[in-house]
Amino acid sequence: MWFAAILLLLGCNDDFLERTPLDSVSDGTFWATESDLQVYNNNFYNMARQDHEVPPMMGHADGFNSHKYGIWYLDEASDNIVANHSRHDRYRSLRAGIHVVPDGAQWYGYSGWNFLRSLNIGLEKYDLANVSEEIKDKYRAEARLFRGWFYADKVSKFGDITWVDEELATDSEELNSTRTPRDEVMTNVLEDLNFAVANIPESWGDGGNHGRLNRWAALLVKSRICLFEGTWQKYHGGSNSDMWLTEAANAAKELIDNGGYSLYSTGDPEHDYNAYHRQLDLDGNPEVILWRKYDPGQYTNHVMSYWRGYNGGATKSMVEDYLCTDGLPITLSTDYAGDATIEDVFVNRDPRLRQTILHPEDREFYNFGNSGDFVYPRVTGMVGGEKSATGYQIIKVYDVAAAYRSYNTSWTPAITLRLGEALLNYVEAVAELGSITQTDIDLTINALRDRVGMPHLDMANVPVDPRYTSDGISPLLVEIRRERRVELFMEGFRYDDLRRWKQGSKLAKKDLGLLWDAAAEARYEGATVKTAVDPDSGKTYIDPFGDSDWATPQFDENKHYLWPIPLSEISQNPDLGQNPGW
Repeated sequence: MWFAAILLLLGCNDDFLERTPLDSVSDGTFWATESDLQVYNNNFYNMARQDHEVPPMMGHADGFNSHKYGIWYLDEASDNIVANHSRHDRYRSLRAGIHVVPDGAQWYGYSGWNFLRSLNIGLEKYDLANVSEEIKDKYRAEARLFRGWFYADKVSKFGDITWVDEELATDSEELNSTRTPRDEVMTNVLEDLNFAVANIPESWGDGGNHGRLNRWAALLVKSRICLFEGTWQKYHGGSNSDMWLTEAANAAKELIDNGGYSLYSTGDPEHDYNAYHRQLDLDGNPEVILWRKYDPGQYTNHVMSYWRGYNGGATKSMVEDYLCTDGLPITLSTDYAGDATIEDVFVNRDPRLRQTILHPEDREFYNFGNSGDFVYPRVTGMVGGEKSATGYQIIKVYDVAAAYRSYNTSWTPAITLRLGEALLNYVEAVAELGSITQTDIDLTINALRDRVGMPHLDMANVPVDPRYTSDGISPLLVEIRRERRVELFMEGFRYDDLRRWKQGSKLAKKDLGLLWDAAAEARYEGATVKTAVDPDSGKTYIDPFGDSDWATPQFDENKHYLWPIPLSEISQNPDLGQNPGW
């Protein structure tokens, strides 16, 4: 009888039947407080740690995956670094221009759509919270910054891409639509970035937490994205390059002027450049805006150990781009000592070279190889110690403790955003706009040079490096691009820079290493290197790829600036089409 009464009561109480279950999370219970919004947005950072699927916020993958996914490895797709392991074949294939249309999503490619879905769900649900619009806008800004960054990365690789700004259902028409034109997507990206810059906090009140995006990070991200799009339009064809370059310059300048960051310097030009790249804790560093922290015993990586064995060293092209201490390139400077020995390479050169590539005399300082039993460099085939495929062993990030720590117990950090990049973004943007002044150069390039005690760049007396006169740009832009290559080496920019500048021809040049002659054969006893003749000098150098599949790089101007759409995606939606040449 009482059971029937309860049924009668419930049947008359529609509100009761519509009540949200008390033992589960739902839209009716979750989207209520600022804490709920923060918890939801925290998930974005967790998802963004999957670098191969959500690559904009690059760091090191954790655990075993740190052997192949990470910001340090990205330069292996360019002419900066030689990849030295089969696990890095993806980078080697991109470098050599022999990548093909994939069956499915590849590293850093056509993936991460679950991340986008999470962003769009949040942007639809924030309105449910019982908080002020100002608070909601903070979290909307964070989500829209991620979305703009995510889509800019996709556009940079695939061009046209389907724009989605709402949660999709299985029958949503977007799943079978054509790709959205690049210009339309990037207009949406800029709207997201502008909203983020206007609404995300300068600080989240967390004492400068290393891992949360703030307004200054948003400005740097905006400057990076707008610089890419502005130069892409300028060199690949577009009607609005100046607008994008102006947005890049303004965003970078606001960060430089008002962000409160400064270049890391202790007044030690021989060590300051790489000192903080080898530190384990970057909280409080005046230059670092965003970095990924790893915690001993909780969130760890093995990247340093893999790095010492999987990268084959820097290239001759990279090493030769460092200026001499008189501020001139090696092609013009009477201070250049040549490359007869590796010691000669370092004589009278930008101190950043010796803080990037191991000088034989610095083995003890860095405890390179964790042993004093061997003399460096050591090249392929030599017995014992750490070997390099080029002979130019990279020291910029080397930390001996992490390099030899037990498997997956390291907490090597990854720097994602730093002020040095903002300086370079700004000076390049104003140079491309034609509005650059000596004051701009002093604020940026010359500030970076001051850290390492290098001569200033003078607009009235820019050197003309004969190696770059055929690039179709001014000598000043040559020097700005050189500074970017040197300062940001191994920070993941070079491959994208060459694509946006339409300088793919540089990827068609063979990578080389140390000079190889009778003296080198005697010095590097036991070496089994392959060699090749440099067509410019006629001298013989180590050929790190030998007779492998990557020995003769190519670059097809008609297709290699963009990546192909995977076959699996086209088979599901033929209207996506394929990128030119693929």
